[in-house]
Amino acid sequence: MDEKIIEEIVDCMAIYGNDSTIQKIQTAHRLKLAQFWSIKKGMRVLEIGCGQGDTTAVLAHLVGEEGFVHGIDVAAADYGSPITLGEATRYLKASKLGAQIQINLATDVIADEIDFPEQSFDIVVLSHCSWYFQSAEQLAAVLKKARKWGKTLCFAEWDARVTSIEQYPHFLAVLIQAQYEVFKETSISNIRTLFTAEDIMKIIQQTGWEIQKENIIYSPELQDGEWEVDFTIQDYASELMAVDYIPEKLVLLLQSEILILKEAIQKNAIKPMSTYVLICN
Repeated sequence: MDEKIIEEIVDCMAIYGNDSTIQKIQTAHRLKLAQFWSIKKGMRVLEIGCGQGDTTAVLAHLVGEEGFVHGIDVAAADYGSPITLGEATRYLKASKLGAQIQINLATDVIADEIDFPEQSFDIVVLSHCSWYFQSAEQLAAVLKKARKWGKTLCFAEWDARVTSIEQYPHFLAVLIQAQYEVFKETSISNIRTLFTAEDIMKIIQQTGWEIQKENIIYSPELQDGEWEVDFTIQDYASELMAVDYIPEKLVLLLQSEILILKEAIQKNAIKPMSTYVLICN
């Protein structure tokens, strides 16, 4: 991985504190995804679920000044921590990459008023955002609507198929969150619906896309596994209290799973799950 390229991209991104180490690791992972997708100079890209712009910045760097990246996210500008989406995207827009970027927050792509000309983008990207969706039906609606906007779909999400014991805590933390999320009417959580690789393939094919290429990308330096484990252990009790109704038997099960998670991190290092990546036409 070219450290100079990573530094150039990270210089365009908002950094919490003075240490860019975390962002460099996140950016290196997004570069792996974009390289698998074969993002080239001059491409026009629609990124759905752009969030704080981790993938957006990489895409903008690769398409260059002759290309264009349009990022859309349903979340409002004040969503996110420790840097909000609004803060992150304003910084990115003000950087040297800003000229080839447009970002619209608080924008639901399946709303009737949101539309683009047919085949107006070379690529539609969904990068580590599908677990934010409220349901499989919502994800399917987005993919079906986006089918006419772009020639190619590039997709990435965590792969729930654990391949090492170090990935187990990340998976268990995600599973715990996904179980109580079922009982929420609305949510602002990172994980709202857990899609397996098989779920994703099925939804993609049902919405008119044809899978051309798939791969597994592993970036062991990513901090996301640690973040999800810490969040789950610290906040699960308050998350359960915020739910109007949840069966007592499930509460007891979740408490048991928390104990299993705590034991797991005492015995093993925490590594992130791998990422499942797709190219579809």
